[in-house]
Amino acid sequence: MSLVLNIDTVLDSASVCLAKEGKALALLTNDDQKDHSGWLHPAIDEMLKKNGSNMSQLEAIAVSIGPGSYTGLRVGLASAKGLCYALNIPLIAVSTLEMMARAVREEATDLICPLIDARRMEVFAAVYDKELREKFSPQALVIDESSFASFLQGHKLLFCGNGSKKLQALLSSSNATFSNTRADASHLAQLSHLQWEAKSFANLIATEPLYIKEFYSSQRKG
Repeated sequence: MSLVLNIDTVLDSASVCLAKEGKALALLTNDDQKDHSGWLHPAIDEMLKKNGSNMSQLEAIAVSIGPGSYTGLRVGLASAKGLCYALNIPLIAVSTLEMMARAVREEATDLICPLIDARRMEVFAAVYDKELREKFSPQALVIDESSFASFLQGHKLLFCGNGSKKLQALLSSSNATFSNTRADASHLAQLSHLQWEAKSFANLIATEPLYIKEFYSSQRKG
């Protein structure tokens, strides 16, 4: 029976979720993006105490590794790694975009496109099918009225995340729909459990945040 601590500090709202066999036992969130670092460890302690659990019972730490807020990425991964080292337990790393797609999977009829606001008209994006198989790999894009046209020609595409708001004003396709559902660490827990079962663990030394460095060197359209 897996007891996993799930951490997300990448999105606007940070969250931590204690999950057993992929099912959330407790969830705490923080909407102050500037305070994710100061909030994280006290929130973990509070959540474990309220659940009658302690650090020694954890069997893995899962973390969303980006793309997204650079500061948030470093806060979450550094904390997860530190706990894994101290407790001698595995690290599970999950794409933030996949976590977002999981949050809206039940709303989708075909494809899912999570979008993270990267300022101005830029976003971090990916496309998944309902089984969360990757159809468009995570990358940085400058969006306009032609974005995702190749997908929208033959597919229903559900957009989600804080980057979808500025795209919604540009697209007129009837195949484009938009969700206001917010992802959090409880959705991360559902994915981390699958990796726990598969024993798909991240390398504690080599794992780095998924910054998507292409964001700095080129601008691509979907």
